[in-house]
Amino acid sequence: MENLLQRMVRASLLDKNLYEEVEADPNALTQAMIVVALSSIAGAAGQEGLFSFGAMFKNVFAYFIGWLIWAGITYFIGTSILKGPNTESNIGELLRTLGFASAPGIIRILGILPLLGWLTHAIAAVWMLIAMVIAVRQALDYESTERAVAVCAIGFIPYMLIYWIIF
Repeated sequence: MENLLQRMVRASLLDKNLYEEVEADPNALTQAMIVVALSSIAGAAGQEGLFSFGAMFKNVFAYFIGWLIWAGITYFIGTSILKGPNTESNIGELLRTLGFASAPGIIRILGILPLLGWLTHAIAAVWMLIAMVIAVRQALDYESTERAVAVCAIGFIPYMLIYWIIF
């Protein structure tokens, strides 16, 4: 098994083989959780400052809940509403692939630098979205990227509603 840092780099480089690898590796769930935690800490630090532990805790908690909700919604839509001919998946596969799709979010730590906060958050958001589409495509065994984009687009609305209600 590759070490966590190597996997995070490959996930950030949008290596579809990495997403296939973590999809098939049930032991990668712990690593996916660590990636989600690091990405959320980097996001909080980049937005709130390095020493705002309350904001970091809140951000990590919210991000973990969001990750779980997003995986559930994506699983439901991807395996029922937009199921492909080869779709065979489970919630664990989506948790692992989507967890690694948050790896690019670590660049948000650069938000602590003056004038870079909004830029790093914007770049990270787009980068993570692209990684998410790749993660969904690989986890749901889709043959087309368009179907993965559709799952993400359709799932975003209920995700935001649930997230808004909770937080």
